[in-house]
Amino acid sequence: MTWGKWLLLGTISGALLFTGCGSTSSAAPASSAVQLQLAVQISGSGSGTVTSNPAGINCGTTCGAAFSSGSQVTLTPAAQAGSGFAGWSGACSGTASCVVTVTSNSPVTATFSPSVPTASSPVAFVYVPSSSGTDSYEVNAFAAGLNGRLIPVAGSPFAANVSNLAANGKYLFGVQGAADIDSFSISPTGAIAQTSSINAQQFNQNDCGGPVGLFFDRTGATLYDQDFYSDCANNSYQSFSVGSSNGGLNYVGLANAASPAFQSNLSFIGNNQYAYAGSCYVLSGPLIYGFIRNSDGTLTDLNLNTPIPAGSSGNSYCPGAFAADPTNHLAVVLQTTTSDYPPTADGSPQLAVYAADEAGNLSTNSTSSNMPAASVGYYPALALSPAANLLAVAGTGGLQVFHFNGGNPITRYTGQLLKDEVDQVVWDNNNHLYALSIAGNSAGKLFVFTITPTGVAPAPGSPYTITKPQSIAVSPRRSPAA
Repeated sequence: MTWGKWLLLGTISGALLFTGCGSTSSAAPASSAVQLQLAVQISGSGSGTVTSNPAGINCGTTCGAAFSSGSQVTLTPAAQAGSGFAGWSGACSGTASCVVTVTSNSPVTATFSPSVPTASSPVAFVYVPSSSGTDSYEVNAFAAGLNGRLIPVAGSPFAANVSNLAANGKYLFGVQGAADIDSFSISPTGAIAQTSSINAQQFNQNDCGGPVGLFFDRTGATLYDQDFYSDCANNSYQSFSVGSSNGGLNYVGLANAASPAFQSNLSFIGNNQYAYAGSCYVLSGPLIYGFIRNSDGTLTDLNLNTPIPAGSSGNSYCPGAFAADPTNHLAVVLQTTTSDYPPTADGSPQLAVYAADEAGNLSTNSTSSNMPAASVGYYPALALSPAANLLAVAGTGGLQVFHFNGGNPITRYTGQLLKDEVDQVVWDNNNHLYALSIAGNSAGKLFVFTITPTGVAPAPGSPYTITKPQSIAVSPRRSPAA
């Protein structure tokens, strides 16, 4: 037996004695001078500590201490935030403090489990910056309940002059003006406070351009910006490592390629090595491009030559938004366009599936006949649920949800959930879909739905009115729902 595995009493005077919680029996005589070693084990998927009275044990850090034979030691559990004390096993039961009489052997373990969400505890924090004047913004913060209802966070809206946002669970990041990226801490209540700022523009050639969109790799350790005019003519992607102490950003480098066709945030597949996007820049035509993520977080162009399915009735396809699943599959919007120059949107967008091989090359079995059409208008946005089985598609003509089937064709699930313009869609980990309308007839509305593979319902209180919203970021507080 080892310390930290069992509640163990050992002697340093020759007699071996053990004890259990609340026990008064003894296995061998001992003198009052005998000192016994007491050790504690913590188990379970939650987090917590066990302390002793008299002092000596503070486990997590110190899980063993010597006590006089026959003395009584009280062990007290304390769960950390997000966890609960599930109880003792062995000689003790229940969830109260355990009193150990140091005389006999009965192993005891303290078990901590993740807290069970309640209707009043948030499953996510939702952040929406809004315009409060010319080039002036503030951030509206909401706590989302289990039923999807949004409650404003105390202190919201927060004075934070940022527009486009991204969150990694611990910190919130936003673009300020044309040059800076600000970092914000997220408190347990959802309140935010600025902790750091970095001038991203200074790393570009001749101080040109600056950050536009923000996105993370799959770990949340590296923040990327879609950098406009990084060399004064083309777009590229900057990489920043996220500091663990305050979320401060450290510049790592610029991608090795730049192009006016790089117009979107990238989507990382499950291996966190390859990331992809698409565009239909007028001078380059339809393009699917990708990067490999290097060990330091910088990006190197894969120089892909990815096939795009042939259109029907003389039309072509223009690749738009991408969404990657946790393996190697990507959902891709292919907007139907005319075949003339420059191409114009002509018909409903369709949804393709691509797969990445070990070298990052993409292939597809999608055709014009097996790709479902989305009734959402033009310029669709995509969001794949954490379980990667539902795909939200939004555009100028509304919102619709599809079944995502890995490498198999995407299939229809819902009709139009909304018919007005929806510009951004984001999921949390508890089956809630957030749909933000920035422009159009529903401009200034945030819609919330609870969506599972078997049911769809608007969340209580939805939609919510926000004046001149700019973007949305969601910081989940719970693990993905089963």
